[in-house]
Amino acid sequence: QVQLVESGGGLAQPGGSLRLSCVGSGNTFTFKGYNFMGWYRQTPGNERELVAGFFTANGGTTYYANAIKDRFTVSRDGARNSVFLQMNNLKSEDTAVYFCNLISANKREFWGRGTQVTVSA
Repeated sequence: QVQLVESGGGLAQPGGSLRLSCVGSGNTFTFKGYNFMGWYRQTPGNERELVAGFFTANGGTTYYANAIKDRFTVSRDGARNSVFLQMNNLKSEDTAVYFCNLISANKREFWGRGTQVTVSA
């Protein structure tokens, strides 16, 4: 089994920064050859939307949603089965629950429980 645990959410002022972390544990084989690992976010009444992450197919691609491009940076630490999201110049519309997501090589999908990010003056 695989577990993903997020941390780093909280309250930030507009223009401020937060750094989210997601640490994976469990079946280490899953973290060696996953198809995707990254971040989604969700606001009340809306579906989860892909924010940023790493696709490993076809040589690998780092994805950023247009809404956060140039403000957020996704990174990973393979040795720690972790992925991070550095969020700068936060805006009120970034307020959401942020979820860590992993899709394994055999297409099993795993989610963390989420961490709340609130951007408010």
